[in-house]
Amino acid sequence: MKPSTRFSDAIHILAFIQVYRDKATLSSETIAQSIGTSSVVVRRLMGKLKTAHILTTTPGSPDPKLAVDPQKLTLLQIYLIIEGNSQLFTIDPKTNPACIVGGNIQTVLRHCYQTAEEAAMAKLNQTTLQDIINAILVHQAQKEVDKK
Repeated sequence: MKPSTRFSDAIHILAFIQVYRDKATLSSETIAQSIGTSSVVVRRLMGKLKTAHILTTTPGSPDPKLAVDPQKLTLLQIYLIIEGNSQLFTIDPKTNPACIVGGNIQTVLRHCYQTAEEAAMAKLNQTTLQDIINAILVHQAQKEVDKK
């Protein structure tokens, strides 16, 4: 099963809207070109972000805006909006209980995965959209210096 990119695409959308807020047409088609996906996917994700009061949009106008300060919007908030309470890791429930590995792997991994998820969620809660935007701009500035 292919991992979902909805979370990273949602961050991409929000960062794109903020970075290009005064410079470009912010249509779903333009944003989709940056992500490399369809405008339908972008509109679906933007709909979730709008429902959560993260974005404001005007029907028929390609001018979405962030409704929250990017310094106060954490990646955890975005994750929960897009993915809900879905787990980062899943354990295969169909292992063979008669096997040493199959009979114990679920219990062992459950603890390991829970610890990793808690650490990941804590990190997402410490990282803001503004942190991501700042890192994007730093990387872009470095690319421009490297071109010279």
